[in-house]
Amino acid sequence: MLWLYLLTRISLWITAHGARWLFPQGSGAREAGALFAPFQQWDANHYLHIARDGYFPADEGPWTSGWDNREAFFPGFPLLLRAVHVIVPNWTAAGLLISLVAGAVAVLALSRIARSYVPEDADGRRTALFFLLSPCAVFLAVGYTEALFLAFALPAWLAAQRHRWAWAAVLTTLATTVRVSGLFLAAAIAVLFVLTALSARSGKGWRGAAWLTLPALPPVAYSWYLHAHTGDWMAWKHAQERGWYRGFHTPWEAWTNTWNAAFDGGHTTGYAIMFQAELAAMLVGLVLAALLLCHRRWPEAVYVALSLWALGTSYWYTSIPRATLLWWPLWVGLAALSLRRPWFRTAYLCAAVPASALVALAFLTGRWAG
Repeated sequence: MLWLYLLTRISLWITAHGARWLFPQGSGAREAGALFAPFQQWDANHYLHIARDGYFPADEGPWTSGWDNREAFFPGFPLLLRAVHVIVPNWTAAGLLISLVAGAVAVLALSRIARSYVPEDADGRRTALFFLLSPCAVFLAVGYTEALFLAFALPAWLAAQRHRWAWAAVLTTLATTVRVSGLFLAAAIAVLFVLTALSARSGKGWRGAAWLTLPALPPVAYSWYLHAHTGDWMAWKHAQERGWYRGFHTPWEAWTNTWNAAFDGGHTTGYAIMFQAELAAMLVGLVLAALLLCHRRWPEAVYVALSLWALGTSYWYTSIPRATLLWWPLWVGLAALSLRRPWFRTAYLCAAVPASALVALAFLTGRWAG
């Protein structure tokens, strides 16, 4: 399994090397960009600034003109980045190392989860293949939170499947330090716990319920920290509203605004196609949630539905394609479909591989890629 993971990492590094030679800064450049420059884009800069300078350096904050709204990002990844930087002097390289190790853990956990859903995929290799060649796979290899979140979330789900509730709670708690999506995972595990307890023949099935409250502690602690500095308990949410238009809108308003951004010609082609990808990813998520409900996979349906609600009630859709990486039922389901319909694997690879390469190239050259 790890050889497949390593090969896809090598492919992305080759793409990054080509990007810094083919698309250096400035049309008349005579030298390639810096070695790690392609990886230090967009949100990776926010994590670097938080790790290096903290959330409120030199008494700056939301009250400062030009503020970057960095408090929108949970502290788990920046804290780990700061720790790894003690050993790895280059900030970007430190972030890449975190994602490299975390991604390996995530792939191994995903392969084990796949076995419980798709016995025919005995080693989970097919599921891992679909996952690692997904359109937004580049974000698993850069200094973003997806790989680290999955390194906690997938083992947490694996522990919950085995009814090891204490381990599931602890790992989910770590996931909530990285992304608010950890709360969606906590809700799914709570549903699984209740279903398991109800099916038990004795009251012993409810033992361990107290563990389910543990994942709420990191968001509460972070809100308390932000309140101490800003006087606002929901400062992270308000930062998202200011910086990324994540104020609440009805689902149909969000769909309409995203549709207009994708097709009304008001944005450059680079942004327009990404809004089109947002719409496509939302449709995939809705189909996935519906299928999970039809198959009575209640915990997984709760996880995906909460994610869709959070992402689908902003002014417009942002980062839904990237969020598909966190929907492990999607990759398991695609692998299962390919086993029943052998042609689907070829069709998926023919579509996903060029899409993955294009998204990677867009990100690595500083263009918006979700």
